[in-house]
Amino acid sequence: MPMPYRIHLALLAAVLCLPATAGPLEQTECIAPAKPGGGFDLSCKLVQRGLLDARLITSPMHLRYLPGGIGAVAYSSMIAQSPPQSNAIVAFSGGSLLNLAQGKFGRHTEHDVRWLAAIATDYGAVVVAHDSPYQTLADVMRAMKAEPAKVVLGAGGTIGSQDWMKAALLARAAGANPKRMRFVAFEGGGEAMRALEGGHIHVFTGDAAETRQQIQAGARLRILAVMSDQRLPGPLSQVPTAREAGAAISWPIVRGFYLGPGVSDSDHAIWTEAFAKMLATPGFQQLRAERGLFPMALVGRDLDRYVHQQVAHYRELVREFGLQPAR
Repeated sequence: MPMPYRIHLALLAAVLCLPATAGPLEQTECIAPAKPGGGFDLSCKLVQRGLLDARLITSPMHLRYLPGGIGAVAYSSMIAQSPPQSNAIVAFSGGSLLNLAQGKFGRHTEHDVRWLAAIATDYGAVVVAHDSPYQTLADVMRAMKAEPAKVVLGAGGTIGSQDWMKAALLARAAGANPKRMRFVAFEGGGEAMRALEGGHIHVFTGDAAETRQQIQAGARLRILAVMSDQRLPGPLSQVPTAREAGAAISWPIVRGFYLGPGVSDSDHAIWTEAFAKMLATPGFQQLRAERGLFPMALVGRDLDRYVHQQVAHYRELVREFGLQPAR
């Protein structure tokens, strides 16, 4: 056999032995930027099931947990990747966007990743104990205006968190100075709701879906208002919006995903199309409802516009409430 021919066969064999590069929808991975459990984990498991059921991926999506800095570690990791990992998506929430607005992701901004899709939302809620003297949101607002220090609010997160922001917006809508409100920070919404039932706080500024699930589990709580532009569907359809009660507050809690900045336009388009198809299926809509989440479907450029508008809005709130952006 001539030498050039043998060399050609050897090179061909070497090429055939190389591992094939996985496409964006092959060997997929969802990164939850927190420990197992919680909203990011819920988001990843929801799309893991939704994409598989819609036959948009052929094998279950791998879940990976990358906690640290309330999402900052995962954000930095995806930005630093070279070459880009086009088959990995990362979960984000409205809280992630609020952290970006406050500079909590270091030097990185909302311009540094490729936003992919928003798949669901929850909304802020004003909640009291079942036997609370406050029967309406207007009752709470009157009490806060008269003596803001006597109305003890509480929720998960510290000053500047989503739940603190909801309380501050409520205080401002009531005509009270947010700096004078009494806010007790808890590790999470579950702990705050137990404190509410026990009478240790008077008002919980949490999430509608989270609260409804606790009520279904036996918690003796009442939702006075939801922070949505319109009344929510299903079991919460009888709960008024904050706007109906005189507080022009809207606080959506988006759940979605982004890709690393180095992902190509073609791979981004493949992901965008897959999410658009999944979001349109009745099966996914049922999965979302079963998890207590509400409809939201934004992909590609629509989500990109939404993210930039929300971060700009949050930056304005940070300035209004005198919060010092992280350096």
